[in-house]
Amino acid sequence: MTSSNPLSNKFVHHVYFWLKNPGSAEDRNALIAGLEKLSKTGIIKYFHIGLPAGTNRDVIDTSYAVSWLLLFDSAEDQASYQTDPDHLLFVKKCSHLWSKVVVYDSEDVR
Repeated sequence: MTSSNPLSNKFVHHVYFWLKNPGSAEDRNALIAGLEKLSKTGIIKYFHIGLPAGTNRDVIDTSYAVSWLLLFDSAEDQASYQTDPDHLLFVKKCSHLWSKVVVYDSEDVR
């Protein structure tokens, strides 16, 4: 049986950023611009850049400033991305913008 689920057999890498200056639209926009540029790295199969939604329940954390969801074909591709020159340049140019980064990685259970 084939799945039409675009997430099937993908490695999901979800990154959450907290800004040093949380009220700065300029810093948020600079981070988003950096992420948009980095998202063009060929090994990334899909990406989504988002801001906290207006949802409000006890289980929802909206304390982050920007989220970045990435799909890779494999854990090996994601590991390779970590040392990609584009990724390293992004960290060098944008790390001054954030105070905290949290990453959640997951693999398909099927």
